[in-house]
Amino acid sequence: MSVTSSVTSVTSSPPSLPADVFELGAEHEQVVFCQDAATGLRAIVAIHSTALGPALGGTRFHPYATTADALADVLDLSRGMSYKAALGGLDLGGGKAVIIGDPATLKSEALLRAYGRFVESLSGRYLTACDVGTYSEDMDHVARESRHVTGRTVAHGGAGDSSVLTAYGVFRGLLAAAEAAWGTDSLEGRVVGVSGVGKVGRHLVGHLVEAGASVVVTDVSDQALDRVRDEHAGVRVAESTEALVASPLDVYAPCALGHALTDEVVEVLSARVVCGAANNQLAHPGVEKALADRGVVYAPDYCVNAGGLIQVADELEGFSFARAQQRAARIYDTTRAVLELAASDGVPPATAADRLAERRMREVGRLRGIWLG
Repeated sequence: MSVTSSVTSVTSSPPSLPADVFELGAEHEQVVFCQDAATGLRAIVAIHSTALGPALGGTRFHPYATTADALADVLDLSRGMSYKAALGGLDLGGGKAVIIGDPATLKSEALLRAYGRFVESLSGRYLTACDVGTYSEDMDHVARESRHVTGRTVAHGGAGDSSVLTAYGVFRGLLAAAEAAWGTDSLEGRVVGVSGVGKVGRHLVGHLVEAGASVVVTDVSDQALDRVRDEHAGVRVAESTEALVASPLDVYAPCALGHALTDEVVEVLSARVVCGAANNQLAHPGVEKALADRGVVYAPDYCVNAGGLIQVADELEGFSFARAQQRAARIYDTTRAVLELAASDGVPPATAADRLAERRMREVGRLRGIWLG
């Protein structure tokens, strides 16, 4: 792993870091710290693996409390992207970026273009796209400085909002998990709790309502809740996420930020299936076993939420929504394969998904080392 700090002013102070960055990112090929004092940009790009190709992953814009929190998040997210791309059958590696700050107050054209110049400096080893806090319009600004951008607006030849196929892929994975749990993929009359109805969760609610499910939602944003209720009058709103997970559910779909599946949540959860869009849902190693011990069918997050990655990756070929949707539909088959391997090997689905992804990285991955373009 190489660690590079890019600073535009010799007088600016670099952000404080944990004592041993190399130990934290021991699995990673490269971690780049980017700073532009003029725009307030502080970003970290983490490239986990380029075994299958250049590392693709979105840019998250979030007001992390500390640089250490941002680093921990980008390392976790980039690792997940490697496994997501491998399991999704893509010839891409895994990377991720975070921009530290409140996008509502810090985001600007100048900052995004400064960030784009840092992305360009990586010469195609990292391809960026949207994530929490960034949108297709933001990627248009980034792309004015870098060729290595996907997830752009349709007006600029891009795939547009990747949450559309992310939600579709989660829905397809949920159907496979339902089949494993109940012997049928019908959701008619099933009670599904969705935590987080912003970008992806909102679209997922639409699929669930269309499938005949009874949907209960929660979100920290009243605006997001109002929009879902306006679109789907029958959707109910829980008082809080805690109240949602403790209520009678058939399916729980965490679609907000990560670490949603804690020991406390597993202990009170009545759902037979857990399948959602959030990244890194397991709060710590061992939660996947606790879910299995309670008879919960867990569809691993990076398996089912790969639709957005598939969508923006398709843009690299000249975007076709129909082609990308067809590829995302295969998440049903991938989820089924993961759950079947878990049953045959006697391991939790998260372990089975890791095994399938690692097998592809090992057998198909390049043996000549890191991706150089």
